[in-house]
Amino acid sequence: MITSANKNHKFILALDDEFDIVAIIKHGLKMYGLKVYGFTDPILALEHFKVNARDYFLVISDLRMPGMNGFEFIKKVKEIKPEVKIFFMTAFEINDVEFRRVLPSTRIDEFIQKPILLKNLNIIIQNHINEIKNPDKFPRT
Repeated sequence: MITSANKNHKFILALDDEFDIVAIIKHGLKMYGLKVYGFTDPILALEHFKVNARDYFLVISDLRMPGMNGFEFIKKVKEIKPEVKIFFMTAFEINDVEFRRVLPSTRIDEFIQKPILLKNLNIIIQNHINEIKNPDKFPRT
């Protein structure tokens, strides 16, 4: 059963098919005061997102997962909430040209290369939170 998230906070959804990575992200970012829901199953993560979309400001997703890859997952997330921030993470080299060919109209806010230090991930997230709070300080091109 999918339950609704606490409506008083904005959340991050973290998705990776490896439990250890999800646990590290979830518990590590908690140390920085961030609230993270972690999933290893893209179908379950998508169902949770559908119920709680208004509470999420960021989705962090692995690219390569069984069942539904990160491209498919993010496309469905953006159909539900187009303004949500998207971070893709992968242990593989990211070819931006190839990626843009696969998802040409989907805005990806960050590409994260695994492994990443949690303090560095927190800095990237904080920069995006500041951008949301102060959009004039961070003009988009």
